[in-house]
Amino acid sequence: MKILIIQTAFYGDIILTLPMVQAIKKIYPDYKVDYLCIPKTYEILKNNKNINEVIIYDKRGADKGLYGFLKLKNKIRRSNYNVIISVQRFLRTTLLSYLSGSELTIGFDNAVFSGLYNKKVIYQNKHEILRNLDLLKPIGIDINEIISPELSPEESDIQEIDKIYSGLNIRKGQKVICAAPGSVWYTKRFPKDKYISLFNKLDSSDYIILLIGDEKDFQDCKCIQSQSTNNNIYNYAGKLTIMQSVELIKRSSLLLTNDSAPLHIANAVSTDVIAFFGSTIREFGFYPYRKRDYVFEIDGLKCRPCTDHGKDYCKIKTFDCMNKINEKNISLKITEMLI
Repeated sequence: MKILIIQTAFYGDIILTLPMVQAIKKIYPDYKVDYLCIPKTYEILKNNKNINEVIIYDKRGADKGLYGFLKLKNKIRRSNYNVIISVQRFLRTTLLSYLSGSELTIGFDNAVFSGLYNKKVIYQNKHEILRNLDLLKPIGIDINEIISPELSPEESDIQEIDKIYSGLNIRKGQKVICAAPGSVWYTKRFPKDKYISLFNKLDSSDYIILLIGDEKDFQDCKCIQSQSTNNNIYNYAGKLTIMQSVELIKRSSLLLTNDSAPLHIANAVSTDVIAFFGSTIREFGFYPYRKRDYVFEIDGLKCRPCTDHGKDYCKIKTFDCMNKINEKNISLKITEMLI
């Protein structure tokens, strides 16, 4: 039996599909599971022991347009998949599934042109991992509990983080806090000035703070580091691969993050999370799920949620969903969690 899972979104979305792969291989160890993703997310999947082959679809680059789509469609047809599971709900993935030649195609009932799937699964308001696991019901897998994703950094990633840790000179009793201030969307970002205020309240003798993110986050992290009076902040934004970031988060005592991919990495590697939710809400299904995790958010705002993904600006120009989160309360929570 050959199965193809399609998810061409970003890091967090990919991570939240990995429990599907784990469940399939646990119940049907002889099944072959392939995965279709974009080039940027390949690194998360390439060392996954449960995935047979990773197919890269460069939909914004070399495979852009109708020619690239048809080339991919032909590759999928030649692979003779018994089952196609599309996690995404866009027209392109619906059509790929429909044209695949597979005897069983599975997708969510709210996908574009969902009637083209053989089996439609109800898209429910619950954690994204549970939603994705529902897509396995048509092949006889019925799981109603969260499975933590498995992430596997290479030895070279581990060695790189070994070097970083050896240079930190962590004193006895000091805790390492990882912070990921970035997000693609402005309304998902806890503001820089509030990060600076928060870090100023943390005793540098008790904590070492490591800032992470991609190259687009470097300047914001540099600003936070340079303007804070805390002299135990280190900026690694843009300097680590995604799997090196996984290893760094794994070794940290706590992660501070927005509603974004690092949150899901921390849950996968069992690192406690404090998350800041602004324009989005937990009910969308992307919340941290471990027992000690904590979400800071402002309830009761009529404008919230203003979007299911995020926006480039606050449309009412107050940004109360983030600005009203109190840094002192956060610092107290950090102390409580790391005492």
